[in-house]
Amino acid sequence: MKIDKYLIRKDKNSLNGFKTDETLLVKSRAEAEEKLKKNIVTLDEFQAKLYASDKYSFLIILQAMDAAGKDGIIKHVLSGLNPQGTQVFSFKAPSYNELKHDYLWRIHRSVPERGRIGIFNRSHYEDVLVVRVHDLVRKHQIPTELLKDDIWKKRFRQINDFEKHLYENGTVIVKIFLHLSKEEQKKRFLSRLEKESKNWKFSAGDLEERQYWDKYQFCYEEAINATSKKQAPWYVVPADNKWYSRLIVSEILINTFQKLDIGFPTLSNEQKKKLLEYKENLLAE
Repeated sequence: MKIDKYLIRKDKNSLNGFKTDETLLVKSRAEAEEKLKKNIVTLDEFQAKLYASDKYSFLIILQAMDAAGKDGIIKHVLSGLNPQGTQVFSFKAPSYNELKHDYLWRIHRSVPERGRIGIFNRSHYEDVLVVRVHDLVRKHQIPTELLKDDIWKKRFRQINDFEKHLYENGTVIVKIFLHLSKEEQKKRFLSRLEKESKNWKFSAGDLEERQYWDKYQFCYEEAINATSKKQAPWYVVPADNKWYSRLIVSEILINTFQKLDIGFPTLSNEQKKKLLEYKENLLAE
């Protein structure tokens, strides 16, 4: 599947140039759901090899506007993974203690260990998104002389340096932006209000953030363009159709795994001989 069409390669991409309702890579929803089932099995196999190799850690970063389907990706795409080898972190407003450190401190301590898959539901990018939209940086106890107009460019550089550091120490990074239309977000909010089983998902804060839609789109666009690098690429995935976005995310992960030198350890002839001896001993009981 030609998923590279969703990969950000250059530094001047407009989000308006990416369709939110595209489903070009499959013929139907049924085909997508069947492919996803197979991909979930494949991801499970890759996870086992990742764990056995114990060389890389694998970090998946999910970013999106509210109701774009981040939780659904975790539930429906990554459901087949072994929980023992998976770590999920949701980053919300920083705590008092976290604000006493730099904004990457709480992120670095949550990076997955070797052999494991880490999933960030939101991430350090919140500090160039919601923090920027609401100008919260001035409340983060940063010295006044550092709060200059180029602070966001500095943060983009810091994020690139941070992700390069992780990459050069064995962390594979995949960053996914679920690209949702404003109209589809409205439909999903209404669904949360109208269906009793979904009422709990709705928050008044979602509507408040919706008022800043255009500003968020601008900040996302700048952040994605500035930080999509070879060692930590961004993919802009159409999110109006959940069944399609889930398939595409699974394909992106498989494509990334296929490039890694991972597999089950190879046993020496001596070790194989020992295993045969152990087998014979068990059979002889």
